[in-house]
Amino acid sequence: MRRTGAALAACALAGSALASECPGNPDAIGTARTIAVDPVKHARIGTIQYPDTLPLRDKEVVLTFDDGPLPPYSDRILDILAAECIKATFFIVGRQARAHPELVRRLHDAGHTIATHSENHPSPFSGLSMVRIAFEIDEGIASAQAALGDKRNLAPFFRFPGLRRSGMGETYLASLGLTAWSADIPSDDWRGIPAHEVVARTLGHLERKHKGVVLMHDIQPVTALALPDLLRELKVRGYRIVHAAPAGPKRRPIAAPKDWVLRQSVPSWPRVTNAVPAAAAKDSQVPAEPSRPRSDAPAESACSVSSQADQLDWCGREDSNLHEFPH
Repeated sequence: MRRTGAALAACALAGSALASECPGNPDAIGTARTIAVDPVKHARIGTIQYPDTLPLRDKEVVLTFDDGPLPPYSDRILDILAAECIKATFFIVGRQARAHPELVRRLHDAGHTIATHSENHPSPFSGLSMVRIAFEIDEGIASAQAALGDKRNLAPFFRFPGLRRSGMGETYLASLGLTAWSADIPSDDWRGIPAHEVVARTLGHLERKHKGVVLMHDIQPVTALALPDLLRELKVRGYRIVHAAPAGPKRRPIAAPKDWVLRQSVPSWPRVTNAVPAAAAKDSQVPAEPSRPRSDAPAESACSVSSQADQLDWCGREDSNLHEFPH
C-alpha cells in the first residue's frame, strides 16, 4: 500500500512538472499524469455503456478524438494540443490513415496515443455480420500500422463507430487482446451546434460527473474552434488533463481494480457539420442548430424514461443497443 501511494505521488509530481514547463506557454494546462491501461485486465472502458472506466481522480479528464485524421481540422487540433502540452488519445479510421499517413505519423511523433476505430466506419456497426466485424477491426488495425510503419506504435484500444457496440464485436476484441473504449463525457460536437454550445455541453456533463473520458471528433471544424475555449475553461475550473496509454514494461497500472468501477437517411460517414465560431455565435446570437434527424435513430419515446439519457442527450436501452450516438 505504501509503495502504491508513493508511485501515485511520483506520477502526479512528474505530471505537474510537465504542466508547468510547457515551452512558450507558461499558462498551459499541460498533462498532469499518465494512466496505463492493460487490455487483459480491463476489456471495456467508459460509463456511457460499461460499468468500468479509467481510475481518474476528481477534476481529471482524458481527451479522446474519433474519426480522423482529416486535414485541416486534425492539423489544427494537433497545433492546439501542442501549444498546451497536452497528450490525448486518437481513435483513427483505417481508410483515413491510408489517405493521410503523414498525419498519423505526426500524431505519434507528438506523443499521443493512437488507437483504432474500424476501417470504414460502417453504420450501424452493431448490425454487421461476424465476418464484416472481423474485417473492419482487422483492416483498421492493418491500415493504422501501415501508416505508422511500426505496429508497436499502435495502442491495443478500439472504439466502436458511433459507439454502436455488439456482443460479437466485444468478444472478437477480447480475443485479440484489445480494450473496447466507450466514453464518459459526450461533447456533442457532431450535432451541428456552434462552438460555444460544444464547450457549454461538455462542461455541463463534467460538472455533473466531476471527471471522465471526453469524446470529441477531430474531423469536425467546430471541434477545432471550440477546443481552445474548452481548455481555457478546464484550467480555470481546476481540471487536469490525464494521458491514457497502453501498459508495458515501463508503464504499469497502479490503481486497484475497484477504482476502475464507477457506475452503479443521413449522409454516409464522415458527416462533417458546419461550424460557427464561438465569438461570432455570441455576438450575433446565433441559436444552436437543432440535431439533424437520423434514419437509424430510435423513436423519441425511447428517451422518455431515462433521466441519464436526458442529461447525456442520448437514448435507448443498453441491452438492445438502440442508442443515438455520435458518428
